[in-house]
Amino acid sequence: MKNSISPTSIFLMLLLLLHVPLIQCSIFPLDDESGNLIEHTCKKTSHYDLCLSSLQSNPQSATADVKGLAQIMADILLANVTDTLNYIEGLIKQSPEPELERSLTYCAELYIPVVKYTLPQAIDALSKGHYRFANYGISDAAKEADTCEKKFSGSIQSPLTDWNNLVDGLSDVAVDIVNILLKG
Repeated sequence: MKNSISPTSIFLMLLLLLHVPLIQCSIFPLDDESGNLIEHTCKKTSHYDLCLSSLQSNPQSATADVKGLAQIMADILLANVTDTLNYIEGLIKQSPEPELERSLTYCAELYIPVVKYTLPQAIDALSKGHYRFANYGISDAAKEADTCEKKFSGSIQSPLTDWNNLVDGLSDVAVDIVNILLKG
């Protein structure tokens, strides 16, 4: 009995074998473009690890362009500044020391306008492509965190150092990403 394979069958087999890797590449890309954009962008920031962990924690980052990454970072910053303000307000309620309470109240007064006005306006400006204004508002969060931290001097130890440092770092990263857009 003659065991033969028709030329059409050979052609179809070759076609299938050649297309399977292409299909796999489109379904399971070998090069994760979104991950590369996040890494590439974060390498241009002053806090690579903070940038990477922050953006990777948000599922929207996977499909975002650089403007989207800036928007996500600004949203993360706003959430963190809001958490910091809530933490400060909780400490004020518990504070038995008048000097500590005064310093905490001062910090709350710095953070309130950042949460209510400055960052929301910066985020809005970012979405409209007004990057310089966005940059100014985002960088204000770091300035206020630094000013808050400086209020604790002498005998009063800041209970906010880690919080203020995180605000400062997130602000730096967001500003760095907006600067990429400005150069773009």
